[in-house]
Amino acid sequence: MAAEAVTPEPGPLISIVLPVYGVEEFLRPCLDAILAQSFTRFEVVAVDDASPDGCPAILDEYARRDPRVRVLHLPVNGGLGEARNAGLAQARGAYIWFVDSDDWIADGSLAAIAPRLEASRPDVLFLDYARALPDGTIEPNPRARLLREPTPPETFDLAARPSVLELMMTAWDKVIRRDFLAGLDIRFGPGLYEDLPVTYPILLAAERIALLDRVCYYYRERRAGAITTTVSDRHFDVFGQYEKVFAFVDGHGATFDAFRAPLFDRAIWHYTTIIDDPSRVPPRQRREFFHRISAHFTRYRPAHYTFPAGARGAKFRLVARDDYRLFAALRPVNRLRLRARQGIGTTRRAARTTARRARALPSFLYYALQRRLPLDDHLAVYAAYWYRGYSCNPRAIYERARELAPDIHGVWIIRQDAVASLPPGVDHAIEGSRRALRLLARAKYLVNNVNFPHTIAKRPGSVHVQTLHGTPLKVMGLDQQHYPIGAQDMNFTRLREHSARWDYLLSANPHSSAIWPRVYPGSYELLEYGYPRNDRYFQTSPEEIAAIRKSLGIADEQTAVLYAPTHREYADVGPLLDADRLAASLGPDHVLMLRSHYYDAEGKEPRSGGGRVLDVSKHPVVEDLCLAADVLVTDYSSIMFDYADLDRPIVVYAPDWDTYRSTRGVTFDLLEQPPGAVATTEEELTKVLLHSQVDDDAAQEARAAFRRRFCAFDDGHAAERVVRRVFLGQDSAGDAA
Repeated sequence: MAAEAVTPEPGPLISIVLPVYGVEEFLRPCLDAILAQSFTRFEVVAVDDASPDGCPAILDEYARRDPRVRVLHLPVNGGLGEARNAGLAQARGAYIWFVDSDDWIADGSLAAIAPRLEASRPDVLFLDYARALPDGTIEPNPRARLLREPTPPETFDLAARPSVLELMMTAWDKVIRRDFLAGLDIRFGPGLYEDLPVTYPILLAAERIALLDRVCYYYRERRAGAITTTVSDRHFDVFGQYEKVFAFVDGHGATFDAFRAPLFDRAIWHYTTIIDDPSRVPPRQRREFFHRISAHFTRYRPAHYTFPAGARGAKFRLVARDDYRLFAALRPVNRLRLRARQGIGTTRRAARTTARRARALPSFLYYALQRRLPLDDHLAVYAAYWYRGYSCNPRAIYERARELAPDIHGVWIIRQDAVASLPPGVDHAIEGSRRALRLLARAKYLVNNVNFPHTIAKRPGSVHVQTLHGTPLKVMGLDQQHYPIGAQDMNFTRLREHSARWDYLLSANPHSSAIWPRVYPGSYELLEYGYPRNDRYFQTSPEEIAAIRKSLGIADEQTAVLYAPTHREYADVGPLLDADRLAASLGPDHVLMLRSHYYDAEGKEPRSGGGRVLDVSKHPVVEDLCLAADVLVTDYSSIMFDYADLDRPIVVYAPDWDTYRSTRGVTFDLLEQPPGAVATTEEELTKVLLHSQVDDDAAQEARAAFRRRFCAFDDGHAAERVVRRVFLGQDSAGDAA
């Protein structure tokens, strides 16, 4: 439908339709946030859905105080959908914004929305939102990138940007042109998931869709009471709501045929998401719910339909076969275990049958089957940096465990391209392989310096050891939600779920101990043992260091400078100095080792360089580089905290400190409390390195203070303490815990 001219002054541009029921605690903040907006050409149509609490009186009070508030009292409770329909019928604005009365809109949101409506006259304007969690923290929309990537045109239709189907299909994250909505002859449905019969059709029919990359709405996630997260048979309502969506498509002939497959995929995905959530469908009705999914799959499957790839496609195939038994992924292995325990003679045949089924199962189902088998108390799985290789704290713990706990068999999960970097004798499995999934499902001990994938769930009796991989100069964890550029669409709800799995969390120093419990909440035991990866700095002999330098091509008489910058989320800038120019300035008695952050080095070949610049970005063991270096130059990388154990000169090269601090966030002022000399230009850096400033009295005093603050736990025995506590059940003194 063609867009019409926007209603001129003095009528309202926007009608906020506000259904109200049982939200007395939240209603005043909601209304206050609306009425405090600087943009004033709006009205509030508040619909009292026969609320049994004090909400009707509150609405009448606000209506008496502000003529922009109109109240409609319904005689009987009809539910959220019917309340919205009633409010829509009374609305006078050119545009409609459906706001839930236990949520609130952001300051300045109407002032941001109105110019977009008046300039581009969209049929539907998508808004960004954030979740307000029960503990008061704000979690960004995990799909916010779809509002800005790729850069959207002023307006478009669904065919031009089908990715909008992946955005939330709720009413409250959209502002809708009233005449356009009225012309579609659609209504919010009764029951749960009432948004669907409206939100999907408006996207199909809209000729002008627009996106506003600004948080305008705060969705309040309550601890209890939210209907869609309550175990109830009302979740069966979702089938009727999607039936209305498909009826809308069918009612327009072939007009929307191009969207049947993506709509179908979204529906089946939504159904399987609901049944997978234990807080929704009652256990006794899960099988029935699954059969309803399968019936819809058969009824609405588009012609020439192609299953999605990966785990989602595997789920859909089981739905298509109406195979609830395999979907649940429980019974085959349970039956095998029962036969094994009873000593039935057909166990071997059953095992072969189960193995044959397992080979045919998708990976996620294979993992689920393996999780039904007992934990292996003598198996530990190690990983580091998202399976990039054999390194960091997990490596140090693994090597010490081989000596102190030889009955615990350690296996590494790594990527295929990292196999060549493994030392001889290190057992390993390739990421995503059947063996890797089996090990992850069965291992009692899981050791990593990042989180394992979300699908690798915590089993009762398993032990998760989270080492992390650096002292936090930059903000981490939950604190990142205050710095959206650094957060990069992080899912903070999932972050909490992951940290809740941890049994042990390592701390490198008192600074880390003060921060980790706040930003990674959980019931884990904080091990203030120092960093196992730093043990080498206390144990490596001068002869070993000389051999490392020789292997890197560093002459005995040369001063080795290690330049190790951190990654910057706000720009793809790489190193912020000219390595060749710096090396030339330093002269032949220096060699410059360039160590790019692994994010920046990923997929790039090391620079060939030559001369006095060594690109060591792909060197597998950063501790070797630190041992070889006479001086460290870094900006904001956590390598400075480790290198300080060596008590060698450190120079902070910080040309963009103000930008980094404001966009990424920091835990202390590095320039006020540096580990040595500070330079903010390449010229200053060259001067520091060539003159005595690199290790003069001021630099030594700064380094000593830095070491007192950040190196207190490291003494060369951190890995041993971890092994004794985690694998042997002893405290740090070696006594039984």
